[in-house]
Amino acid sequence: MLNINIEGPYQFDRVLQRLSIDPLMVIDQAERSVKVPLYKGDTPIVIKVKATGTTDRPSFELTSSSTFTNEEVDKLRAIFQWDKSLKPIGDHFSSTVLADIFEEHKGTPLVLDFDLYHCLMKCIIHQQVNMKFAHTLTKRFVHSFGFEVEGVWFYPRPEDVAKLDYEDITALKMSRRKAEYIIDTSRLIADGELPLYDLHNKSDEEILKELIKIRGIGPWTVQNLLLFGLGRPNLFPIADIGIQNALKKLKGLDQKPTTLQMQEWSKEWEPYLSYASLYLWRSIEPQVEELVK
Repeated sequence: MLNINIEGPYQFDRVLQRLSIDPLMVIDQAERSVKVPLYKGDTPIVIKVKATGTTDRPSFELTSSSTFTNEEVDKLRAIFQWDKSLKPIGDHFSSTVLADIFEEHKGTPLVLDFDLYHCLMKCIIHQQVNMKFAHTLTKRFVHSFGFEVEGVWFYPRPEDVAKLDYEDITALKMSRRKAEYIIDTSRLIADGELPLYDLHNKSDEEILKELIKIRGIGPWTVQNLLLFGLGRPNLFPIADIGIQNALKKLKGLDQKPTTLQMQEWSKEWEPYLSYASLYLWRSIEPQVEELVK
């Protein structure tokens, strides 16, 4: 067991609330915990992250049936963004039109997907389908080709997906084109032609330029990978319907805002556009009436 203390504010209950939208997550809201699938080298292990502190004085307890090292702890620090203070971000937005949203959801961090390949596969699967069906398709994909450890599901690895036939994917009610995107991209990663785990060393612009060359990966997918795979702080996916709807609600508009309007409004939110995106999404997502304080 390992105990970790971090700087507040940090609202883990809101983290769990957002994670619970994904049916693959193993979450205990009452216990304030989530089980995280990780790799220790090539060995899959599960680490339970349990909140033991408050929003202003956050602390966590890490436990596992397997031994884990500083490397796995560092992965958790990156996933949950424990080393990135939210206070200056909250201060930045306190004088903007998003001030009330940031106050309501104070201490909500930008939590990453548990693995970069998983994030990319999710992004591809989620293309051009509504959120509920996207999660259904992702669950089918993981349950069909991934594996389970201690009740926690692991996504398949790229080398495993690379061996599949397109019909294996279309059998899950995905299109032939999406099946090609999933398998062909996995083959590029497995063959080393797309060094996915080296992307963290590159700029947003370099990553965009490299990835949009790949069939099936467009700007929306890259932006989501940068946001939820790499945790880049200054991204604002203007084409995202959720953000458009949140701004429509916030501004009291009769229709969705234009691209020019969104570009103009977002100028004052830099260099934390990713947090503006996150808190706008939070403002229209289902809310839990009572959260543990």
